[in-house]
Amino acid sequence: MSQSNTKTGPVVMPCGADLSAHADHLAVLSHSTGAPQMILPASLTAVALYIILAGAASGENGEFQPLTPDRNVRLPLIGTCNPGDTLVIANPSVSGQPGKVIVLPTAAGTYRVVAIAEEKGVAGQLVLARPANLGLITVTA
Repeated sequence: MSQSNTKTGPVVMPCGADLSAHADHLAVLSHSTGAPQMILPASLTAVALYIILAGAASGENGEFQPLTPDRNVRLPLIGTCNPGDTLVIANPSVSGQPGKVIVLPTAAGTYRVVAIAEEKGVAGQLVLARPANLGLITVTA
């Protein structure tokens, strides 16, 4: 069997930045000279495939849940949403938004879809969502 040394469920990884105050936020698997580390998304198109269960200081180990469609999750929401809305990575260049989600904007741009809302949500809520790695969506004006 070639599928040895694999794991399901949460994983423990070093944090590449201080993630101690970012529980429930999206995270990206990155690296520092080949060594794995978790960071917050740095772009609208970042491949954010994990949720932070327990963040830690930079260089320390945190706990991260891979996003899979067989398990819904709660994600920090910017703005509002309705069930069935497409959720994308919020703008990481805006203070307070890295690792959070927003409804797919109507403004032109390219966005990474990470989930579909499963309930009505309001700003600041941990909205119930179904992970949906649908890739990039480009909105044109």
